[in-house]
Amino acid sequence: MSRFRTIEISNPAFEQERLRFMTVKTNSLKGRGDICIFVPPGTTTLQDMPVCLLLHGVYGSAWSWAFNAGVHRTALQMIERGEIAPMLIAMPSDGLWGDGSAYLPHHSLDFEKWIAADVPETLMTVFPQVSEQSPFFIAGLSMGGFGALRIGAKYHQRFRGMAGHSSITELDQLSMFVEESADGYAQPDKTDESVLNTILKYREKAPPFRFDCGSSDVLINENRILHQQLEARNIPHTYEEFEGEHEWPYWEKHVADTLQFFHTLL
Repeated sequence: MSRFRTIEISNPAFEQERLRFMTVKTNSLKGRGDICIFVPPGTTTLQDMPVCLLLHGVYGSAWSWAFNAGVHRTALQMIERGEIAPMLIAMPSDGLWGDGSAYLPHHSLDFEKWIAADVPETLMTVFPQVSEQSPFFIAGLSMGGFGALRIGAKYHQRFRGMAGHSSITELDQLSMFVEESADGYAQPDKTDESVLNTILKYREKAPPFRFDCGSSDVLINENRILHQQLEARNIPHTYEEFEGEHEWPYWEKHVADTLQFFHTLL
């Protein structure tokens, strides 16, 4: 039996391009959270199906990756070409706090637990092809990259791989994008405010990871510094730079690199 009081699911008869929507009531949010899910065709009878969680950035929601980057189309094309195994792609909201929740616990709400525990459990409750044995992966852009790289390392027992695109690497960088006070995001354990420190804390258990950034991105220096810091500490990772800015055309193109990376970890 599900521990969630309510799970509202869209009717497959009305879905478009295999996109399904769910709204879940969870104690972590003291209310409801949304998830957009891409379900590849012909996968209803699969067992232990791989799952990729994709986290959006500031200002966005569960619909952002699908309707700003068409990630479901990219994934379907890659599946049809045999480049990646069929995988369910789940795109949760961040909890819709302020301009962005940073996927951290604050203001008596646990946006981190919502992503790390509630979303996977909801998927296992609703989709028979998803189980505890399913390989779970997590990725995100900007604020979502911050969330994915932190949560992937911290909850390493859940995630087999993690990735970030144009990632915020330290919590204080969030002030570049949101109007809410930085004080409201502060964590009791300052490790949780840093991608580097979180990875270092769990370095013996953190899953394989990659991250990339556009050469004209506002966060390019921060991503280069993270790469240099990881190299100096002999932390295995993949870092790439491509032409582009902090914008959807960049993420639309390079999410394919992350999907391919996750496929290699199966």
